[in-house]
Amino acid sequence: MKIEKDTAVTLRYSVADATGRRLEESTEPMVYLHGGYGNTFAKIEEALEGQLPGFKTTLELAPQDAFGLRDENLVQTIPKTQFPPGVKVGGQLQGHDEQGQAQHFTVMKIKGDQVLLDGNHPFAGKTLRFSLTVTEVRAASEEEIAHKHVHGAHGHHH
Repeated sequence: MKIEKDTAVTLRYSVADATGRRLEESTEPMVYLHGGYGNTFAKIEEALEGQLPGFKTTLELAPQDAFGLRDENLVQTIPKTQFPPGVKVGGQLQGHDEQGQAQHFTVMKIKGDQVLLDGNHPFAGKTLRFSLTVTEVRAASEEEIAHKHVHGAHGHHH
């Protein structure tokens, strides 16, 4: 089956920086609902449109086509007293932005009684190379289309 709107696509992937240094590799397959549902980057969907299982490609995505540009407004220093004990550099914390939306932060530095947090995705601002292999393509169920994401193994669970 060809990749087209309302198909569930299973991929293996790896992500490298612009110099080819590997940043991430899938240990489990990624499954997404194809067709503009926002389940993967638009440039990846564009490259996979019409392809069949077994298709392999490597794409280079500019920051604005992947995890976005860095936003220095998402970097902030907070008093350590506002954190639970055991906060460590590299740790992930969840807070909320001004609109009440969940916001994830990475602890970048702890200096004395101050903690430096970064709310940018770790890959924000980076040109990335995605190596993709399509392993399976199937028709999405009516429920998956209604929910706008894939269900089951390696997909979304309710």
